[in-house]
Amino acid sequence: MSGAILTINAGSSSLKYAVFDDDDGLAERLRGQIDHTELDNSLPQLLATVKTRLEGKHLVAVGHRVVQGGADHIVPALVSETLLRDLAALTVLDPLHMPHSLSAMHAVSAALPQLRQVACFDTAFHHTLPPVARQFALPRALTDSGVRRYGFHGLSYEYIASRLKTELPQLAGGRIIAAHLGAGASLCALQNGESIATTTGFSALDGLMMATRCGRLDPGVLLYLAAQGKSFGEIEDILYRRSGLLGVSGISGDVRVLLASDDPHAREALDLFTYHIACEAGALVSALGGLDGLVFTAGIGQHAPAIREAVCARLAWLGIRLDQTANDANAAIISAPDSRVAIHVMATDEEHMIARHTQDVVRTLATKERS
Repeated sequence: MSGAILTINAGSSSLKYAVFDDDDGLAERLRGQIDHTELDNSLPQLLATVKTRLEGKHLVAVGHRVVQGGADHIVPALVSETLLRDLAALTVLDPLHMPHSLSAMHAVSAALPQLRQVACFDTAFHHTLPPVARQFALPRALTDSGVRRYGFHGLSYEYIASRLKTELPQLAGGRIIAAHLGAGASLCALQNGESIATTTGFSALDGLMMATRCGRLDPGVLLYLAAQGKSFGEIEDILYRRSGLLGVSGISGDVRVLLASDDPHAREALDLFTYHIACEAGALVSALGGLDGLVFTAGIGQHAPAIREAVCARLAWLGIRLDQTANDANAAIISAPDSRVAIHVMATDEEHMIARHTQDVVRTLATKERS
């Protein structure tokens, strides 16, 4: 009987999942999303749904997206009691996502104790960051304790880098900025397919403003809020859930809603969003020493022509020229013939990347067990 791989991406407010056949092509069988407040209520529903769609196949393994792997976990790993303890200790680095990832692993283990699970770390792709791109200007003792830039959306960037290698080899070896623009947003500088700089840092708050997250912020603001009597919980809530596009517009964190609105605050939020994307991109161009390609991905990057147009207009100094018709159609190539920088729109697929890593780990383990 052939097998299948389940992938779980347990976020702060929803659980995304997919099922792939355990074959060389990793054919997708099922994909969906469950909004949840309690993961324990979601997982039985998910496993029941998956069971009805396996059509005689059996689950070989479950792969999990784990946002924070810390400094030590730079490759996908089989979930074990030791790994779970390590990850629990990292929760302080990402209190928004890590508890949900751990809950998902524990819940799968309770429901299907013999099923192998694999943790795939979002931070792992950025382990190639050079020291100068990782370090903050803080006392060395803090740096040694793990306060450094980790970078996020790594599974998405890894998938984009793999697609560039297979589909655009002439571009893959060059200097690329990949723009993962969704509810969470960041940029990554790719050189020869590796991450050398990224906008997210110690946490997923840094860098670009996002749907509800503030993005790069003067640390003095935090001192001010604390001095005004705001509690840790209140400050965390402001930074993670009440800022970004939602905070500036006062309307929504959803770009689609803001683009459809005639409220001037909606326009202000979108202008700030594209301004910061362009400014951060300029910094990554400096890190790369030039730019050969720009890739837009994730929900906003793939489906919001107005956002891409505004970003490219602000980057016209790089010789970027947009093909308006292609951009409006969300075409795969949206750069004009005279553009000095190739501009592409690509779908990302974190779930496929998780499935690929999970398959590799399980197959390697099976080979060792046979030898």
